[in-house]
Amino acid sequence: MQSIVTNLWFDDNAEEAAQYYIEALGDGRIIDRWTNGPGQPGKEGTTMAVEFELRGQRFVGINGGPVFHFSEAISLEVRCRDQADIDRVWDALVAGGSEQPCGWLKDKFGLSWQVTSDDWTDYLQGDPAAVARFMDKMLSTHGKFDLAELRAAYAGTA
Repeated sequence: MQSIVTNLWFDDNAEEAAQYYIEALGDGRIIDRWTNGPGQPGKEGTTMAVEFELRGQRFVGINGGPVFHFSEAISLEVRCRDQADIDRVWDALVAGGSEQPCGWLKDKFGLSWQVTSDDWTDYLQGDPAAVARFMDKMLSTHGKFDLAELRAAYAGTA
């Protein structure tokens, strides 16, 4: 059992967001839903919160109202198998949102994501010159990563 679960605060569309993320990542499910009952803050019978899973990671989406909003101070990273997986996940998550620097995006709900590869951290270590070339390429990227370009920068063949 996962002992730390990320909670995400939405205005009133947590269930819509959960379904969106499940479809975007292609691997997930709704685990549970809780509805507002008598005397609770939300309208009776509406969704109070939804627990869902994305690629094995559990989250809770809370319909808490317009009090809090997402910022870049927190983001979720999706590590993908290959460029095709990066392309698919990126395109799904950025729809209705916006591209950001360094492989980050904001989705249509305002949540920040970075879409990387499974071997991402391998390029953050090793030969200092290779790491520097990789970092220069990464930091100059606006939008989706091109793995071939990043790997070529690391290798010094770009």
